[in-house]
Amino acid sequence: MTQWIQAQDVAGLVRPGMTVFVAGGTAEPREILAALAEQGECCAGVRFVAVSLPGINHVDFTNLDDQAQSTAFFATPENRDSIATGRTEFIPMQYSAIFDYLERDLPVDIALVQLPKPAGDTISHGISVDFLPAVLDKAGLVVGEINSRQPVPQGAPEMLLSRLDYAVACERPVPTIVPPKIDSVISEIGRHIAGLINDGDCIQIGIGGIPGAAMAALSDRNDLGFHSGMISDGAMNLARAGNITGQMKAVDTLTMVSGATLGSRELVDWAGNVPQLVFRPVGYTHNIDVLRRIENFVSINAALEVDLFGQVNSDMLNGRQISATGGSIDMMRGAALSSGGRSIVALKSTARAGEVSCISPALSVRTATTALRTDVDYVVTEYGARRIRHLPLKARAEAMIEIAHPDFRDRLHDEWHEMMLA
Repeated sequence: MTQWIQAQDVAGLVRPGMTVFVAGGTAEPREILAALAEQGECCAGVRFVAVSLPGINHVDFTNLDDQAQSTAFFATPENRDSIATGRTEFIPMQYSAIFDYLERDLPVDIALVQLPKPAGDTISHGISVDFLPAVLDKAGLVVGEINSRQPVPQGAPEMLLSRLDYAVACERPVPTIVPPKIDSVISEIGRHIAGLINDGDCIQIGIGGIPGAAMAALSDRNDLGFHSGMISDGAMNLARAGNITGQMKAVDTLTMVSGATLGSRELVDWAGNVPQLVFRPVGYTHNIDVLRRIENFVSINAALEVDLFGQVNSDMLNGRQISATGGSIDMMRGAALSSGGRSIVALKSTARAGEVSCISPALSVRTATTALRTDVDYVVTEYGARRIRHLPLKARAEAMIEIAHPDFRDRLHDEWHEMMLA
């Protein structure tokens, strides 16, 4: 039997030594977190575990109390300092591995999540399903923040309302994300990516302006499919315009599949009311056996840096953790196994106002590799697209130099030559 309580009462459920899972994305229980912040002493000795996403989830759990502990799988602007100092433990994992870890290995005493209003004796997971099913059956207590403004999508999993041990009523805007800025360089990258997409392809996109620009450049494609860990405004616009139909998908035909909603208020409202959009957990959206059965599956993800070997850095800058691997590797490997599949890694050719080349001779010893050179397929900058999969070392280095900024090409050629002679 679900017991309805006030947000400030949640503090009384928390004890030192507990592990508390906090849902991220639009499922972040902001009313409860605000109440915990006001009673920070209750968080002493508590370990908070969350898949917080940059741009939408802004809590650094170590700020709740000096003795609060935190485990993170994403570095965000809010928790980067505590990751750097070690107060927040950062675990580098792909999305599928995070799901498995939460489901199989992590003991969870309390799960905190935002959900929509129940319908009778059932309640929907809402427009952000991703990791919640991994912890629902194992959590000692499940506390649901029931937000009357959270949409109830037709295509989301449901559970019995009785699975909620406690419920907190609230009415507040569902978390949204500020649309990324798309400048002329990013638009050009998007145009090159679109040149690799055919009618009937099934698209996956990552976070950021580059995937958004790619979606904006696909307005003349037909019968696209969509299967991704997140849905964005760009995907919504293509679906509304009739470019995404899912008609050619052998798996989940005529449907768009997503794990979470990351975008504007308009997207939140649309995602809660469009029948062809279904929400599935990471255990499905990033499952290699599902992905390999989707023909012509194309993954599109951004990077910070790619070296001449084809190694990708998407989550570190000058030895500092600034993001995470996320689901990109799962999707790249799924695309590699898909019949007709392709994976695309895209980035600007330079950073710091053109002072630094994002095509580097080799990743720094202070930089962990996000994607192995054996995983990479296409690399795209504003100077073009090159497929480096199956290319030998020299040929792939030459291909990478061709799409580097012209100001750095001679230098990259010389540095590659020196490395090969060393």
